[in-house]
Amino acid sequence: MKARLLLPLLALLATAARAQTTPTVIPEPAPVAPAPEPLWRKSLKTGLGLNESLLSSNWRGGGVNTIGFNALFNARANRKLGGHSFDNEADFLFAFSETAGLGYRKGQDRLYLDTKYGRAISSQWDMFLSLNLLSQFAPGYKYDTDANGLDRARLTSDFFAPAFLTAAYGFEYHPATYFHLRLSPFAPRLTVVSRAERFVEALGNTPYGVNPGHSTRFEVLAAQVLAELDRNLSPNVNLKARYLLFANYKNINPKEIDHRLDVGLTAKVGKYVNVALNGIALYDYDQDHGVQFSQGLTIGVAYAVQNFADAKK
Repeated sequence: MKARLLLPLLALLATAARAQTTPTVIPEPAPVAPAPEPLWRKSLKTGLGLNESLLSSNWRGGGVNTIGFNALFNARANRKLGGHSFDNEADFLFAFSETAGLGYRKGQDRLYLDTKYGRAISSQWDMFLSLNLLSQFAPGYKYDTDANGLDRARLTSDFFAPAFLTAAYGFEYHPATYFHLRLSPFAPRLTVVSRAERFVEALGNTPYGVNPGHSTRFEVLAAQVLAELDRNLSPNVNLKARYLLFANYKNINPKEIDHRLDVGLTAKVGKYVNVALNGIALYDYDQDHGVQFSQGLTIGVAYAVQNFADAKK
């Protein structure tokens, strides 16, 4: 009788002993799937800057009251599907100052829109066609004195005057994510100058190559080269540069080839504060026979956002 009672108890003790000596197996966590690549790679960069100088009427150190403002905006939306790519960019820049005794003065002004379709022919080369627009937002003036020594302001440009609309066809070289070079042996360009006669007094008989009484000039047989660099030199410093060359086959000599270089260096000094140095160098024989340039230095607020991670290289 006692034996029959002890047997179940012994079996229970043996089972407990085996449970204590058998190692517990913890299942490995399931691998986390990487975030899917966005259909459109989008980025947005904006900045605002303000500078001001206020002096009392009896300030003996000299100077004048001044207020200045500048704004920049850059947005991109790019898509790549197999061997096809579609890239779009809007790049705006505007700066002005208001100075006592002088009034309004425009500093920098840029309106640039670009759209491009590409078809890959190798890992670093595409065939492409693109359309870009280069113009400005506000009127510009030439300030000087007349024969009587009086100050005068003569109109030299206006909104969409001039505006350069270029359709380009050719090949694009992109050895890195931050650099590309477009070579376009065929790039017809339309120059738009509304009411060109407004600018004759300041610019001569053919403002921007457009005859008075006309509003457009069409250059069919032409070539274009466009190179663009947009690279983070460090986590807080970005360099963006765009070089544009345009040559009309009718006037294919060095002095009549147009060149334009836009450069911007931005450094973040806080979450929403940055320092930006912007410059534009331009040579256009139809505008002036010398090199033109403008430069601006700004401290202001900035905001940037994108829906993708920067490439390592």
